[in-house]
Amino acid sequence: MAKDEINAFLGSGTSYEGKLHFQGAVRIDGSFLGRIDSQGTLIVGQDAKIDGEVAVGSLILSGLLKGRVTAEDKIVLHKTARLQGSLRAPTLIIEEGAVLDGDVVMSATTTETTDELPIPREDSESSS
Repeated sequence: MAKDEINAFLGSGTSYEGKLHFQGAVRIDGSFLGRIDSQGTLIVGQDAKIDGEVAVGSLILSGLLKGRVTAEDKIVLHKTARLQGSLRAPTLIIEEGAVLDGDVVMSATTTETTDELPIPREDSESSS
């Protein structure tokens, strides 16, 4: 199976509630309520609505996502994306027109909690 090949699809007009675990890439164009866990890529279509917790390798968002998102690699918000909640990823790409309403934590590792992240200090005072 090719790395970018989609191996599961939740089509428009469908809804699912529960937990989703997958390998590879999954595309959701319907409604999903629950938790999604994977080291693969989650593609959320323009008409999709997701409510819950998402922990994936990469997220490509074009629809609505409400909840907490953690990505090991990157998060891409296309111009039609709406994210309400919190996100954590080492790389964040936001197209003009995308809406992000929430908290953002960018760090090299995604295993740290927000409380464990260091508070930035200004070194200019110590060098005076």
